[in-house]
Amino acid sequence: MTKTPYTFDRVVRLLIGLGILILLFLTIQRLSNVLLPFFIAWLLAYLLEPLVQFFQFRLKFKNRILSIACTLFVFFGTIIGVIWFLTPIITNEILKLSELVIFYSQELNVNNYLPIAWQNEIQRYLSHLNLQTILHDDNLMSGVKNLTPHLWNFINSSLNFIIGLAVVFVIFLYLVFLLLDFETFNTNWLHIVPSKYRTILSEITFDMKTGMNRYFRGQALISLIVGILFAIGFSIIQLPLAIIMGLLIGLFTMVPYLKSILVLPCIVLGFLQSVESEKPFLSIMLGIVIIFIIIQTIEDLLITPKIMGKVTGLNPAVILLSLSIWGSLMGVVGMIIALPMTTLIISYYKRFVLKEFQDSNIETTDKETNKTPPQLK
Repeated sequence: MTKTPYTFDRVVRLLIGLGILILLFLTIQRLSNVLLPFFIAWLLAYLLEPLVQFFQFRLKFKNRILSIACTLFVFFGTIIGVIWFLTPIITNEILKLSELVIFYSQELNVNNYLPIAWQNEIQRYLSHLNLQTILHDDNLMSGVKNLTPHLWNFINSSLNFIIGLAVVFVIFLYLVFLLLDFETFNTNWLHIVPSKYRTILSEITFDMKTGMNRYFRGQALISLIVGILFAIGFSIIQLPLAIIMGLLIGLFTMVPYLKSILVLPCIVLGFLQSVESEKPFLSIMLGIVIIFIIIQTIEDLLITPKIMGKVTGLNPAVILLSLSIWGSLMGVVGMIIALPMTTLIISYYKRFVLKEFQDSNIETTDKETNKTPPQLK
């Protein structure tokens, strides 16, 4: 096989292509705030499309609009149902937590933390404090002047947040329109690409779609199981907000290793539990640590291998790295497109650089997914 020589014309075309990619990246980065609602709606449409197809083809709903309406009803109905089911539990847990805080504040004795001599010095300082002198202090006034713009920025950002609630409605509109034309766009988008690139793009897109479907299905099931296990474990040791913390940890499990940031809230809840039950704080901490270690071991050695199996997908470390890089480059928009873009790059590299994808591998993949990759002339 002879390699194509790098002629002047080819180098110019490569540079032009690289320039277009850089310009596209800078444009998306510049318009990230505007594109964010669209990408959120696109992600939701991608996740809800199988349910729309279930209503349309399995249940024989001839009208796609009716299928979309049923899908949105099930989706939002499920969210409302979960909120309705968890609201009494969350309310009771929050009331219990507030009682713990009040109880702890009432039992707080300053003498246990500050020596008497320190308390006397503080009282003596406060008794000789002159308010007028403080108000005329140049350092204080300059500090107030420096703080005023930051205070205004805080108020302005709060107003922007309130106004930004309208974005939810925009996302809903995007979601409806994307679902209406999702099937058409999914089958006809290749026709806007020059014919000589269609085969390459169809193969890469097929690899990306297969890998992402497997990852999302497997990781969602893992997150559900992990959340249930943590909720059960926290309930056994009677940790406040046990169910809420378990569900949050399960949700954070969708991103590998992200659940570790919830260790600190669990420690705070364990401290409040020790105040209420008068149990040693170290024993409660030991229980929390044991639950994390046991469930993490079960997840790594049993749940993840059994669910993911030998399915070709992204390594958790690669997923975490891609989320970090794309999120750093493009913010929230980058985190949304991180998995598709990373899968796209890896698929292109394996298929057309390493030449790893042979016909036998493609046939095996088709048998596993019961699908066939698009063949374009």
